[in-house]
Amino acid sequence: MSRDYGQYCGLARALDVVGDRWNLLIVRELLIAPARFGELREGLSGIATNLLTDRLRDLEAAGVVERCLSDGANAITYALTPWGTQLREPVNALVRWSTPLMIRGPEGDKFRPDGLLVALPALFSGRMPIDQSVAVGVTVDGLTLQLSATDNGIDVSRPDGRQLDAVLTADGQLVLGLAAGLLSLDDVATLVGIDGVKSALQTFFNAPNSSVDITR
Repeated sequence: MSRDYGQYCGLARALDVVGDRWNLLIVRELLIAPARFGELREGLSGIATNLLTDRLRDLEAAGVVERCLSDGANAITYALTPWGTQLREPVNALVRWSTPLMIRGPEGDKFRPDGLLVALPALFSGRMPIDQSVAVGVTVDGLTLQLSATDNGIDVSRPDGRQLDAVLTADGQLVLGLAAGLLSLDDVATLVGIDGVKSALQTFFNAPNSSVDITR
């Protein structure tokens, strides 16, 4: 790795591997799906090509990332190793921790709707919908994601073709506020589009969560 803290400490050792700038954002991209080099570069706006190469090389050497051939092609695809996928838990925790920072809005930063494939599972973690037969869509900037109530909680995925009970169309900031429990559907009724049964959406976006600290 490019540097280490020289401390026999679990946190220090972890930061030796993923603490460099861009490393956790590379992990974020690969938590969404395996990706080719060009796809990673497109998803990481602002990273230099040589720096991305260096970061991938470091993460591969550490055992976090692996290379494989794409199905039916000779292109190299990057993916998380089984050990690398265990970073989902700390990434989810950081997403939830960032809530007071996110409620400020984009403030000129770029927003990519497919990032919701990482953010929404983190914000929905631990929630168990009562009605486990419901599936709805969430459309942000033209991208539709599917929320499904399951025995294990709320599953967030790309649409699998099933009939949806409702579709919510909103901007990213509102969807994040709803998922974090800081907003209710009634709060944003005039700012969003709802196609279908509103109660189906309330299975996922219910009353505001007063336990979230937004005092920062």
